[in-house]
This record gives sequence, structure tokens and C-alpha cells, in this order.
Amino acid sequence: MYYKVQLEDKVRVPPNRLGEDLEKVILDVLQEQLEGSIDKEIGVFICVIKVNEVGDGELVPGDGGVYYDVRFEALVLRLSLQEVIEGLVVETTSFGAFVSLGPIDAMLHVSQISDEYINYDEKNARLNCQESKRFIGVGDSVRARVVTLSLNEREPRDSKIGLTMRQAGLGTALWLQEDLEKEKEREQEHPGEKKERTPVRKSRGKGNGGED
Repeated sequence: MYYKVQLEDKVRVPPNRLGEDLEKVILDVLQEQLEGSIDKEIGVFICVIKVNEVGDGELVPGDGGVYYDVRFEALVLRLSLQEVIEGLVVETTSFGAFVSLGPIDAMLHVSQISDEYINYDEKNARLNCQESKRFIGVGDSVRARVVTLSLNEREPRDSKIGLTMRQAGLGTALWLQEDLEKEKEREQEHPGEKKERTPVRKSRGKGNGGED
């Protein structure tokens, strides 16, 4: 899920930028240092939105830069196991699809797309379901569930995020729309139809504290 967070940090302004607008320089430095990085407690940094407050500068002997205590806002992505997310397919291969979650990609393995046999159409960059003829291609929006999660703070690109679509309510935007239309058709064909419920009879015997 995406969060807007307020954070505090000490930011070094390099000597060659000391004559520029201070807040803009600090924003540039934060964006360069944080965007795309991972902090396991905070999340994956998508962007630094703005600088809210800048404290007094501090000098360090032998360092030409100035250090400022800064409060700022950032947009981050926090993932958890079993969370349902939405992303965009950016690449397909014979073994699955890579799904962009914004600052980081996740892997949708062919075994987690459907219960059907999956064929890879390299020419059209599609993964095709053999029976239903449904497919996944580059540019498709998908809704999936996180089933594996291993974030690497030092090398964000080495992080491993695994997804599945083999559950009800998951799939590409087209699949979900088709399912919704089928459900509406069933309701129109059988208006007022309700699921039968088995009546529950309450025992009134002595054994459960009831009356005779």
C-alpha cells in the first residue's frame, strides 16, 4: 500500500550549491539519495514530495558542506505478504511476467497465473491460457496477491517479490471486467434468485443451559 510519510533526516548541502535556494537544494539532494531506495521499516521510496522545515546548519571540520536537520514528506510503498496490489505488466517471458509496482518490479510466475496450461507467444509478447483463451501482455493492468517478499536494502534491484493471480477476484483488468459481466448476466437470467439457507434449529435441552 502507498503511504505519505513525514520524516526527519540530516542533509548535507555541498559547497558548490550553498548560494542557491536552500529548500530546493535540499529537495534535490533528498530526491537523489532516497528515490528508488529501500528501508525495511519505512518502505520503498517512490518520491520526496516537499521539504517542510529546515533547521540551523552545522559545520564539520574538514568538510566544505553544511549539514541541516530537515523535516520532509515522502511517498513510499509498503508491501506485506498476502496483500492485494495492482500493477502494470512491463515484460513477459516464457517463465512469467514482470509487473511494475512503481519503484520496483514483481514477478508473476507462469504457475501462478492460472490453473490452465500457459503458452508463451513470443511474437506478441503474450502469455496465453490454453482453454479460456485469456492472455496477459505488456501494458496490461493486473490485480494480484503478494506471496513472496524479500527486500534488499543494499541492492534494491535484487529484491524478490512474487505474485499470484490464482484466486477469485484477481487477474488482469480485462479478466475482472469479463467476470463482472458474467455475474450480471447470471443475475438477469435468474432475477430474485437467492441462495438457499439451511435453517438452524436451536436446541433447548438441559445440556446446553436451555429450558425443558
